[in-house]
Amino acid sequence: MEQQRVNQYLSTNMKNNIVQHLLKNSEGGVLRKGAVYEAAEAFGVNRKTISRLWKAATAMMENGEPAHMVGKVKGYKRGEKTTVDEERVRTLSVLERSTYRVMAPKLGVSKMTICRWVKEGQLKPHTSAVKPHLTEVNKLARLKWCLSQLQPNISSAGKVAYNEMRNVVHIDEKWFYLTKSADRYYLLPDEEEPHRSCKSKRFITKVMWCAVSRPHFGPNGETLFDGKLGIFPFTEILPAKRSSKNRPRGTLETKPIPAVTQEMTREWLITKIIPAIHSKWPTSACKEIYIQQDNAKPHISTTDPQFEEAANSNGFKIQLICQPPNSPDTNILDLSFFRAIQSLKDKKPCNNVDELLQNVREAYEELTPQTLNKVFLTLQSVLTEILEVKGGNNYKIPHMNKDRLERIGALPNVLEVEERVVRDVLEYLALPQNNDGSSYDIGALATAFGY
Repeated sequence: MEQQRVNQYLSTNMKNNIVQHLLKNSEGGVLRKGAVYEAAEAFGVNRKTISRLWKAATAMMENGEPAHMVGKVKGYKRGEKTTVDEERVRTLSVLERSTYRVMAPKLGVSKMTICRWVKEGQLKPHTSAVKPHLTEVNKLARLKWCLSQLQPNISSAGKVAYNEMRNVVHIDEKWFYLTKSADRYYLLPDEEEPHRSCKSKRFITKVMWCAVSRPHFGPNGETLFDGKLGIFPFTEILPAKRSSKNRPRGTLETKPIPAVTQEMTREWLITKIIPAIHSKWPTSACKEIYIQQDNAKPHISTTDPQFEEAANSNGFKIQLICQPPNSPDTNILDLSFFRAIQSLKDKKPCNNVDELLQNVREAYEELTPQTLNKVFLTLQSVLTEILEVKGGNNYKIPHMNKDRLERIGALPNVLEVEERVVRDVLEYLALPQNNDGSSYDIGALATAFGY
């Protein structure tokens, strides 16, 4: 090992001495027998290194370079690195690009070469996520939804700003698993691998939950309302039916509710969400509030009489609205807020449902109002992308470096969209789209833009 290290860091003087020694033991550019072995023993280096130095020295002499330059031989010179054959890569299907092992023989290179290409940026890794399939009706509904989030006026810079969205409450459910079916750890060579087990991967304990609104901040950045209305588990406390080594029969345990019905959703809204709004909503904020939900079957109708009776009380006017079908990207919970909670929850171990509930609550409380506010800005950037692609979901979530903007005090309150984009969408919606050949009514916003 020590000899290899010496070979790797040969100085210029050492190389010069080796070459001069070889020249003394050569005649007409040919080394006498045993000269390489003697030089290796004399200087304590590998014979291959001696051979490479002699080969480089003779090449320099053949090119007519001065003798005193021979001592500056750098030794072995690598050949040119293989670069990506872009045309050949483009002919491969996505399945033939899934792994290094599959891709290497298709391109006629080694797996390490492909690994190097990725590190150098000649190839980029990409994880493809399946998105909801959108019909033409879905796309039109998404476009009309995005337009409804805009203020009906144009700024002097030729842009249209989004609403502040401060009177919208987003609600949704999420499965928080007690553990993941597969997880990654980094261990020392002498550490034992963790052993995890359950009776069936299909029945890993999980709990469904969240209601949030946009935070309100004061003129100096102080938090007036953190936007967190609550996170409520769909669980029930039942006595254990059988005895086990952990507890006797009849012990009360927290169990996840296996299925959520419309009756449960109605009760959840009336007994938890509405009281939370009444108690936590800022006194100076608008009392006309919209609760945004998706179109899942367990959700109640927007005109449910029991909900309306409870919602229109204590001076509040609360309405239920449904986001466009197949559009989880228009809800801040599905967009990124749930993932933020999940990442914090996964850092804490749990062995039962009670510990899971506690971990999720702690993760929910740990998220700052500033983080929640940034999610609303992300939502507005997503709405802009939806307008750009005419209602589709084939886009990337744009990055605007919100952390840096926040540090320098330049984080915007709302985002803006180019007037050109809005006009293009309005023209697109003005075309006959219904089955009966009539045009869609695009409301006051279209009137504001002269359509």
